[in-house]
This record gives sequence, structure tokens and C-alpha cells, in this order.
Amino acid sequence: MTKLLSMNRRNFLQVSAAGLAASALPGLTPTTALAQTALTVGFIYVGPKDDYGYNQAHAEGAAVIKAMPGVTLVEEENVPETVDVQKTMESMINLDGASLVFPTSFGYFDPHMLAMAAKYPDTQFRHCGGLWQAGKHPANTGSYFGYIHQGQYLNGVAAGNATKSKKIGFVAAKPIPQVVQNVNAFLLGARSVDPTITCQVIFTGEWSLAIKEAEATNALVDQGVDVITCHVDSPKVVVETAAGRGAFVCGYHADQSPLAPEKYLTGAEWAWGNVYTDFIKKAQAGEKLGNFVRGGLKDGFVKMSPLGPGVSEKGRKMFDAALAEAMTGKLSVFKGPLKDNKGNAVIAADKAYAEDAIDLESMAYLVEGVVGSTS
Repeated sequence: MTKLLSMNRRNFLQVSAAGLAASALPGLTPTTALAQTALTVGFIYVGPKDDYGYNQAHAEGAAVIKAMPGVTLVEEENVPETVDVQKTMESMINLDGASLVFPTSFGYFDPHMLAMAAKYPDTQFRHCGGLWQAGKHPANTGSYFGYIHQGQYLNGVAAGNATKSKKIGFVAAKPIPQVVQNVNAFLLGARSVDPTITCQVIFTGEWSLAIKEAEATNALVDQGVDVITCHVDSPKVVVETAAGRGAFVCGYHADQSPLAPEKYLTGAEWAWGNVYTDFIKKAQAGEKLGNFVRGGLKDGFVKMSPLGPGVSEKGRKMFDAALAEAMTGKLSVFKGPLKDNKGNAVIAADKAYAEDAIDLESMAYLVEGVVGSTS
């Protein structure tokens, strides 16, 4: 049924454009809809909504706003980062009357969302990620993201207490700044426990490719890594493979503890329900939506999975202390003195980045102690 709806949605404008224009009701334009209590909102996912990962986290957030008065939710899953997503956005706007659209995947932004934003200037588009720039991109577009590297730092604290080999591992998709941040934060959290811990990172080159993710996880375990986390769309394969090999795991995006109840330490999760609720309230009230929206643990953008049975009492105390510091906004993950893994000084001894520092969104270096390369 989902697939059939998907095909109908993407082909709708090709077969029904004339009839749609003739039957459009006067007054129900995206401009007026945004200022009314009644609001139709579109969500687009690059994978399945039950992937135990990126897409599920967004779908859980969408489910929160679906229960809000006056909100009609329109969703489509498994939409590739191609012209297909443009067709999906266009049909949501013209067929369903969506006046606010959330294309959630990284590759939806340019050129796809930007093309639709230019074509439909009265529709609001908000993209998950750090790509929007003031003065460069349309005013009816924007981005939202969370400082989830704080969660990966806390994952690292749990990992640092659990590792016996002093080798932790990271399965990553692509070496873009947001992913690199998470790799670095994971090791820095672990090194707050033991400065001798190292982190091996393997980049698969794909956001979702089960074979490569399984191969990377097995390769890490073969090299003596005994705690693994990841940044891929669906951590399911990494979590199950690592736990099957006897390694501990830290989750990402959503709660994967049901997949490895004995080996799951904790996880860095999105709390998109809070973020989407704020967007919807503003839209229903006719208020301006933020173009550059950010927040971390203390802001309710990010949350941590409950600690699993593999976390020691000492580990729980250290984790709780780091979490409490983060919740006050005083945690600084990236502070000097810090070198990259090539020996270059990257943060001076007297400098500490605020968690909302824009410079962090362009981070391209792996820190000292990370074994791997972004090239």
C-alpha cells in the first residue's frame, strides 16, 4: 500500500495537473494555510520509517505533531535523493495542500529542495542539517539540527568505562563535518575516562549499505575493538553484528536497545518531537519560522538512551556527571590543547568551543587518537 501511494504521489502531477488546477478551491493557498489553525505538513524520508535509525527518529517526531489539534500529516518513505523527491514535494503541495514541508535527508537540500522553494515561494521548507546559509538561500527555506555530538561524547564516556582493550570503533558513512564531529566527540568522551584509548574509524561511503556496514563492524572487532558506535542511517546492522561478536555497542539516532539488550550501553538519540512541535506552534500562530534552528541536550533537541546492564557503577556515575554538565550548557566537548591525528595543533590550550560554535559545522579533521582518514 505504501509503495502504491508513493508511485501515485510522484506521478500525480504528470497525469493530473490540468484537472488539479481546475478543481483547486479558492482561498486555500499555502500562504493563508500557514496562518490558520488548520495546517497540512509533509514529511519525506529517504528510508523506511521503522529502520531503528535516522528515518525512524524523524517519523517518531512526526507522530508527535500528528496528535496536535488542526494538523494533517502527510508522509512518504523510501524516497531517493533524486528528482523523485521533487515530485514528492510538488505533489504534497498541490495534491495535499501542504504549506510546510520537511525533506529530512541530507541529499534532499541541493538542488531538490532549493528548486521547489523557488517554484513555490509561499510554501515553507525546513531541511535537517547544516546546509542553509543566510543571504545565499531563499527566505522560505531553512535548516534545523541538534548538537548530537554531545550525545556521542556521552556515548564515549560509557564506552571508555566498558572497554577492556582500550580500542573503541566507529562505523561512519561519509567524512562530512557532522559525521567527523561525532567521531571526534566519541573518542574525546572515552579519553575523559582514559587518555590512552584510541578509536578506529571506517568510512563505508554510503548512508545505508548493510553489506559494507557488516564488513566494517567485523573488521573493527577483528582488530581488537570491543565497543562500537556508528553514524549511518540505520544502525541496526552495526548493533546486531557487533553484539553478535561479543562487543558492546552505543546507539545513534534512535533507541536500538531492543536489538542488543545485554550489550547496549546507551545511545545518542534525536528528540525531534520537541523541535517539530515548536515549528508547528509557530506556523499555526502565523509567526515567522526560524531559518537556522539549533539546540542540544539542554534544549531538548537530543536525548540519551537509558543505560544498559553493561555499564558499571563507576561508569554510571561518570556518565551521570557528564550528562548533568551538558544539561547546564557548560559542557565543552572541543577544547584545547587538541591536535589532529596528523599531529597538527587545531585548538589552542586556552580555547574552548561553545557547543553552538558555527566553526564546528565545518570540522574536517580527525582528532589525535582516531585511527583512520577523511581522505
